[in-house]
Amino acid sequence: MKFDEIDTRLLGLLQNDSKKTTKEYALHLNLSVTAVYERIKRLEKLGVITNYVALVDKKKVNKAFTVLCHIKLVQHIKEYVLQFEREVLKLEEVAECYHISGDYDYILKIYVADMEEYREFMITKLTAINHIGSTQSSFVINELKSTTEVFI
Repeated sequence: MKFDEIDTRLLGLLQNDSKKTTKEYALHLNLSVTAVYERIKRLEKLGVITNYVALVDKKKVNKAFTVLCHIKLVQHIKEYVLQFEREVLKLEEVAECYHISGDYDYILKIYVADMEEYREFMITKLTAINHIGSTQSSFVINELKSTTEVFI
């Protein structure tokens, strides 16, 4: 998909703050309100813009303990993969899940309050999922960069 310079700038503005008015974006881009509105609608229709969200400060909601958990299934067969994926989608503590190549099958990004809450999550929820062969957890010491922005 090709984007012109205005589309690129508009997407950057929207990713930075999607609560501004169309008029504010128009002033920033030197375009009419109608032109900006039509561009936004086109980007939504094309599926480039998929959602609008509010980003939450994890510290203020007591979920700042971030864990990256590698998961290896006992066997990498379709039935086990699909069952694991169905189950992990139900876990509210899991913010992101990636099916990966290499020594492990999945990486999960998990937000909890502290080590005690993570232990409870592991014991009662994660390891209750069938066909997990092993896990390896890494705990984030300091978050240097975290962005939702995709640069075009």
